[in-house]
Amino acid sequence: MFTTARPFLRTALALVLSAAAALAQALEVKPYTAQALAEAQSAGKPVAVHFHADWCGTCKQQEKAIAQLKGESGLDVTLLIADYDKEKDLRKALKVRSQSTMVVFRGKDEKARLGGDTEAAKFRAALKAAL
Repeated sequence: MFTTARPFLRTALALVLSAAAALAQALEVKPYTAQALAEAQSAGKPVAVHFHADWCGTCKQQEKAIAQLKGESGLDVTLLIADYDKEKDLRKALKVRSQSTMVVFRGKDEKARLGGDTEAAKFRAALKAAL
């Protein structure tokens, strides 16, 4: 019985490891902090800042697009959600003039910028530009 169970265990283990690897490379969404952005940029990692406002209808639509991408493998990017109304210095530094803007970096190099788009495919393409 043990010898017949061994291939099953190997297959099960391979599936678990594959799922864990996919999750490790999925989009991570968290609140913006200057420290999180600085750490990702100094490490040369892919990171994006999305300027969001609670009163913004477009931003609410963008939340849905981002939610669709959250568990998607192949998007090993950290997406930091910045409060458009509070992060005035960051907006100025990144030359962001409106809410619903996402700026994508690989380290400190800007790779993509999206403004007002609400389609998951456009978010995906912009985020992949940093990979």
